[in-house]
Amino acid sequence: MWGSMGEKSVQKRKYILETARKVFVDKGFKKVTMKDIVEACGISRGGLYLYFDDTSQIFMEVMKMESQEADDVFSDSITEDATAADILFLFLREQKKELLRRNDTLTQAIYEFYFQSEPVKKGNVLKRQFDSAVKIMERLIGMGVEQGGFACEDCRGMARHIMFVLEGLKISAQTIGITSEVVDREIRFIMKSLGVEVGEESLG
Repeated sequence: MWGSMGEKSVQKRKYILETARKVFVDKGFKKVTMKDIVEACGISRGGLYLYFDDTSQIFMEVMKMESQEADDVFSDSITEDATAADILFLFLREQKKELLRRNDTLTQAIYEFYFQSEPVKKGNVLKRQFDSAVKIMERLIGMGVEQGGFACEDCRGMARHIMFVLEGLKISAQTIGITSEVVDREIRFIMKSLGVEVGEESLG
């Protein structure tokens, strides 16, 4: 019996986070209250407080869930014989999809959360995510250099550069707007900087 209760709790928590994500996408972070999430989920206030203390905690869990889902989609797309160049290109194409999904993104809410929250209290989630992405990117580029697919003398510098370009594109997507052509141009530039030419048709 307890096992099924545990599973029920896990499912309920997941339902709350998925519903809260939609609320954050619609309203950003600043304007969302626990009442909004209670109403969207159709549960009691007490039911929500069983799982979460406040909107900041819910939002951090939503970010974790989103990050995990993106990793899963990415991992599932990689074939066993994929080279580092294949993996990087696939990653950049996934990022392109995300960048062009203007109406279903947490980006605005993430920046609001970051500017409104005390970085020390929140452990600066964004910085940790960014640093972790740079490390993974650095390892991937290093692997590509070893395989002979990439030409790069400073893998860490290149990894940082790629992540900063993507961060800049995210902000542009939310402010001035970006097109598929703009993203393609940056992807081609990144790949060319690593010694890989990318054809027009392969960017999708």
